Amino acid sequence: MVFAPVETRARVDAVVRRIGDAIELGLLADGEQLPGESELAGRLGVSTVTLREALMALRQQGLVTTRRGRGGGSFVSLPERPGPQRLRARLRGWSSEELRDLGDHWAALSGAAARLAAARTEPDDLKHLLRTVDAFAGAARPAPRSRLYGRFQVELAAAAQSARLTRAQVALQTELGALLCLVLDDDAYREEVADRQRALVDAVQDGAPDAARSLAERCVEESAARLVALRLTL
Repeated sequence: MVFAPVETRARVDAVVRRIGDAIELGLLADGEQLPGESELAGRLGVSTVTLREALMALRQQGLVTTRRGRGGGSFVSLPERPGPQRLRARLRGWSSEELRDLGDHWAALSGAAARLAAARTEPDDLKHLLRTVDAFAGAARPAPRSRLYGRFQVELAAAAQSARLTRAQVALQTELGALLCLVLDDDAYREEVADRQRALVDAVQDGAPDAARSLAERCVEESAARLVALRLTL
């Protein structure tokens, strides 16, 4: 999904957005080497000139570093999440009504993805989701927790085998994901989320679409509600 062909005329911006969003969400790991320029340009459906312009923009944003010589290439540079004060200032830019509306949209996306995943996936297709849940459960700090939370949502949409749902979930997570640091600093809540994610994966694996949808919706509705409650205190 990250390296599928881009479908817009503004191809440099599209490549920057596609790879930048994937890095911000942690879909591409810190230090991971990107495919070579010719291969990556071919997979994205752009020219090497376009790709080089996009990589230059990503380097300027601090999301990619380039090394020369043997073993060289372009490598992911995972950015730091903003600190709590900056995140609270960003949260103040949202009204509680806007956050509730965003939560409704998020629940609809996740519920649909879970329902389709339960109907379409094979057990082996869920390995990425299970690894992400385990990593989330063991994450000690809010920043990696928020990235892994977002990654789970994107991987669930990918398991639904829907490119549109996946793109919509990526866009939503890049808009919302950093704010989740503010509600994922609670260890008890992290454990609650991890348990619900495992139950969701079990429902998908068992081919139980209604249970999977309900669990997915409940998980994101609770997170959205926590953001709204925090917003009301600011």
